[in-house]
Amino acid sequence: MTAEAAESAWMNEHTELTLEDLATLSGLPEAILCELVDCGALAPANPGGMQWTFSARCVVTLRSAGRLRNDFELDSNALALAMSLLERIHELESQLHAVRAQIPRRFA
Repeated sequence: MTAEAAESAWMNEHTELTLEDLATLSGLPEAILCELVDCGALAPANPGGMQWTFSARCVVTLRSAGRLRNDFELDSNALALAMSLLERIHELESQLHAVRAQIPRRFA
């Protein structure tokens, strides 16, 4: 996947990416992505397959983690921790949004 195609690709939660595509889209080297898989911070959709594929849902988190890695010179273990915390923040924000949507608005 070229950089131009990667930037214009329409992705949803069902889109699966190869390791190479994920490296292109996230800005992280393939070696770091493999280390994140080894740490358990990144899970392939098909862990036993010949070629790993990943859900496109992880691209946003990986981009944020990549910026943190560059800004703070994080190693793979620290990057794995940062990714788990970012994922947890996203989950909590989704839950908060769902709860707020259920609360009736008061009219002033």
